[in-house]
Amino acid sequence: MITPRWTGRVVKHLSDDAAPPVMYGTTENMELLEHYYAPLTVVVREEDEGKKIRDVLEKYYKVSGKLLGQARLTEYGLTINEERVYTSAPVQAGEVARLRMLREESTDILPQPMPLEIIYEDDFLLIVNKPAGVVVHPTHGHYTNTLANGVVHYWKSKGERYRFRPIHRLDEETSGIVAIAKNGYVHQQLSEQMQQDDFDKQYIAFVYGRPSPLTALIDAPIDRDTEQPHLRVVFDDGCGYPSQTQYTVLESFQTPPVLLDSLANENKELDQSDIVSLVRLKLFTGRTHQIRVHMSSIGHPLVGDKFYYNTSMQQEEIEQLITRHALHAEKLAFTHPITKQYMEWTAPMPADFEPFKIMMQKGNKYDSTINNL
Repeated sequence: MITPRWTGRVVKHLSDDAAPPVMYGTTENMELLEHYYAPLTVVVREEDEGKKIRDVLEKYYKVSGKLLGQARLTEYGLTINEERVYTSAPVQAGEVARLRMLREESTDILPQPMPLEIIYEDDFLLIVNKPAGVVVHPTHGHYTNTLANGVVHYWKSKGERYRFRPIHRLDEETSGIVAIAKNGYVHQQLSEQMQQDDFDKQYIAFVYGRPSPLTALIDAPIDRDTEQPHLRVVFDDGCGYPSQTQYTVLESFQTPPVLLDSLANENKELDQSDIVSLVRLKLFTGRTHQIRVHMSSIGHPLVGDKFYYNTSMQQEEIEQLITRHALHAEKLAFTHPITKQYMEWTAPMPADFEPFKIMMQKGNKYDSTINNL
């Protein structure tokens, strides 16, 4: 990663307004600004001449009033041509307006060495492929061995200071892409994109049965189960939070004969419990356990799901092939808050999915002539 460097001079204002400003050369300038992240910079255009700096920064970066207020309180947080200003200061064409945020650290997270599969990194973002079995953030009972512990150690080992700010989270057993913001502005902007459905989050999963139709939008509100608050359920009475999941069936397989007792199943009529499907899922909202709850609600629970399973469909032989719910965050795409470039990342099918898929392919591929499934 390229470490930002600043050139030119910085004006340090004294408490006595009558005293001349003290000028700092490039070397000391860099030392002062090491306490800040790379700035948000706007070279003022003629069309923006006379506007207040807060309006210009809001126009080009959608900077919130809260962030502007925080920056204004630091010595080099809000500047025009490197001179400290108030949020109401007018700008002139050709001037350089900058907003800087003080560096932060997650001092409450224990640095812990951990293998990290880094997909992408720049001064503002870190994109990683999280393995199954790893919690994203320390919680009660999970203070170590989390993704946060590993990321904080990784940054410290490089002499970098960032606060761990995940844009979204995955369940412990869910593998795949996690995006982490390196400052509060990037976190705020990406959180807004997610709320406005500008995030493209796609998953793959193995489910029991073959959903019909082969592609559909599940639009069903989700909320906590009143009897078991750690679980979520679909509410049919209009209560709950709006939740939308789109699924598409990619492949379906009959259970391989090698997994079944041939005598017990010789005369068994084929039904949904004898089919496993690989599906792709796209989230339009981000409720807790949303995919697992939605797929279970339409009669197609995830293979290996210990919370939202269907006892009439589960097959012990299949459950033994995978030790967690079969869900993987395969793709993430959004507009980079700084470069404004639309970016897309993918994570390949995880290692424990591959042998499961190979085993299922030993069965008969779903025959479209079986139209009662």
